[in-house]
Amino acid sequence: MTATQTQPESTTSPKKDRVVLAYSGGLDTSVAIGWIGERTGAEVIAVAVDVGQGGEDLEVVRQRALDCGAVEAYVADARDEFAEEYCMPALRANALYMDAYPLVSALSRPVIVKHLVRAARQFGATTVAHGCTGKGNDQVRFEVGITSLAPDVRCIAPVRDLALTRDVAIEYANKHDLPIATTKHNPFSIDQNVWGRAIETGFLEDIWNAPTKDVFNYTDDPTYPPAPDEVVISFAQGVPVAIDGQKVTPLQAIQELNRRAGAQGIGRIDIVEDRLVGIKSREVYEAPGAMVLIAAHKELENVTLEREQARFKRGIGQRWTELVYDGQWFSPLKKSLDAFIDDTQRYVSGDIRLVLHGGRATVTGRRSEQSLYDFNLATYDTGDAYDQSQSKGFIEIFGMTSKLAAARDVKFGNGVELGTGDLAAE
Repeated sequence: MTATQTQPESTTSPKKDRVVLAYSGGLDTSVAIGWIGERTGAEVIAVAVDVGQGGEDLEVVRQRALDCGAVEAYVADARDEFAEEYCMPALRANALYMDAYPLVSALSRPVIVKHLVRAARQFGATTVAHGCTGKGNDQVRFEVGITSLAPDVRCIAPVRDLALTRDVAIEYANKHDLPIATTKHNPFSIDQNVWGRAIETGFLEDIWNAPTKDVFNYTDDPTYPPAPDEVVISFAQGVPVAIDGQKVTPLQAIQELNRRAGAQGIGRIDIVEDRLVGIKSREVYEAPGAMVLIAAHKELENVTLEREQARFKRGIGQRWTELVYDGQWFSPLKKSLDAFIDDTQRYVSGDIRLVLHGGRATVTGRRSEQSLYDFNLATYDTGDAYDQSQSKGFIEIFGMTSKLAAARDVKFGNGVELGTGDLAAE
């Protein structure tokens, strides 16, 4: 879906240098508009991208940017674009960093980057700014992404490069009477979109502390769940196309499963994560829809992918995940891996039934016209089509290399020690 642009294209050449700022509407980026102008002499274009993070209406955010001093404000409804072009490739790759994190923040950065670069070209900006610190992954994701799409564009980070700390931001906002609340201080750093929610800092930085109830928003407490919720997810070539028989877009599928799985407390993740910049960080995530979709997609692949293809894809999916986590969405290797993953999804179509309850999504049924599961080969009952007499010769050939190597080890005194303990009599 093409993003909605609410500010007309500038038709005059800018008299000053222009900086495109990734704008959230919050304190730091609102202050950054004037802060950048004062320290660089450039005009600021604010760019806000809706990837399903909720909160304020985009028109309110756009007007706030103008009220804070932006000369232009570009806002985009990129929810469908994000779901279709970023979340779905992650789903088809079964992307879980460190086998746990479904790339909540990492996936949103390249779509935001694309809109930042588009705005820079449109408004004649020579620099793009973001609100990241110098300790996190996002500074890498933004800047590598930006320079991959626009090698001639310069990147700055007000917090990292222009000394815009939070206390300075509050003082600046009060002094200039900016239309942004400065008194409430959330102890957590939160990033969210339709694929999930990421929470860090505050008391969570002590890795012995358990998350408290106020940490969570997308999920209810799984200790006291409602009645079990049975859901059937239908896929076509690795992408969800229906839920309980009702057609859905990728965005609608994620939103519906966020609601239903979130009510069951599914998708809470608490890990110590290896950041790209070399430090370990405690991260808490909520991703109910993402985790249910990945669980269902994995099971459908178990039914439809050939064994060797499936084994190889697990390694490819892991490497794909690491590249995206590391901010390499636009890299040549990631594009090559995309081609392989796309090919594996040719027959990943069918239905998966799950029961959502008490923090768990349990697969209870699978069906697919492209299934490689053959009942007549799998059954142990009458009608078994598997010729068991062929197994003896298969085992002899399959184990031949190990048998020859073992005989050599015995010959040269390197056989496996079996121990000297007596075997207990039954």
